[in-house]
Amino acid sequence: MTDLLPHEKGFLVSWDQLHRDARALAWRLQGDAPDGGWRMVVAITRGGMAPAMIIARELDIRLVDTISVKSYDHQTQSEPVVIKSPDMTLVGDGAGVLIIDDLVDTGRTLEVVRTLLPKAHVATVYAKPKGRAQVDTFITEVSQDTWIFFPWDTALQYVKPYRALD
Repeated sequence: MTDLLPHEKGFLVSWDQLHRDARALAWRLQGDAPDGGWRMVVAITRGGMAPAMIIARELDIRLVDTISVKSYDHQTQSEPVVIKSPDMTLVGDGAGVLIIDDLVDTGRTLEVVRTLLPKAHVATVYAKPKGRAQVDTFITEVSQDTWIFFPWDTALQYVKPYRALD
């Protein structure tokens, strides 16, 4: 078998699958809630916004904010930089706060977020082995060399079969 490009070892996530997995994550998080429940959700933009919305709805959390950490330029990872912080007067040290992202890859983005909110509970829908230590709760693990295609990254189109006939 020939070496595959990153986009050829892909895991395609549909809107339906993302919704089911985010609801499963909410169900798991409900069991991990501190006394009095979760205070708020902080979504890591942009990928964490859709799962955060679903989780906030399922857990009836009305206070939602975002943190924006840029660590990718298309498919190339770079040093993470916070370009928008949440309202620190609301999040404090992170106690009772859910940090939600779509995926943890190497964990570098979450290292930055954990520094800002050390007591927050970090949850992702999907996790890769290198970043798993940065996540408290996740639903599905994928291999490190798998590229996840989220529904906001794709369009419906014909794809040639893996082993195309001549």
